Amino acid sequence: MGRRPARCYRYRANKPYIKSRYCRGVPDPKIKIFDLGRKKASVDDLPVCVHLVSDEKENVSSEALEAARISANKYITKLAGRESFHMRVRVHPYHVLRINKMLSCAGADRLQTGMRHAFGKPFGTVARVNIGQVLLSVRTRPASVAHVVEALRRAKYKFPGRQKIYVSQKWGFTKYNYEEYKVLKAEGRVIPCLLYTSDAADEED
Repeated sequence: MGRRPARCYRYRANKPYIKSRYCRGVPDPKIKIFDLGRKKASVDDLPVCVHLVSDEKENVSSEALEAARISANKYITKLAGRESFHMRVRVHPYHVLRINKMLSCAGADRLQTGMRHAFGKPFGTVARVNIGQVLLSVRTRPASVAHVVEALRRAKYKFPGRQKIYVSQKWGFTKYNYEEYKVLKAEGRVIPCLLYTSDAADEED
């Protein structure tokens, strides 16, 4: 018996059900890498940020996240170079799916219990996603923005439902807008911490 298609588990129907000491035997999620590209690039090297945002409240499987990650990574690496971006998968597949396996062989009706003890066994993992939640974020150089937008457009086809692509107003993965960041940097108030920054005034407090 193969995997059930993801459409069977697309809608968020129940409460979160995570791996724990009570819920054992959960298969590992397919996605293992959540950060790729130039992870250690400084804040100033990759100032533009592009987001892929979910437009639906749904479950996104770990297989879909891995497929989207591979697709976007290949496209950007091919056209813009592997040193031109830093991509981050922003959702994690913690929610455990269950399956109540039914036999389909000859004579199965003698062995099956029907809906008795119907609470299923762990089957896979998904990320629970809200409307407006960011799925993938990529920071890059201004020259590579078009390639990144196209890569995220292709990655959309790996997910169910609708997604939107936004070019962020923030500087990279920081919390500051372009103008704010330039002003803070000119005043010497920015302390670079690789991909993030902090305000010198905050540090003194």
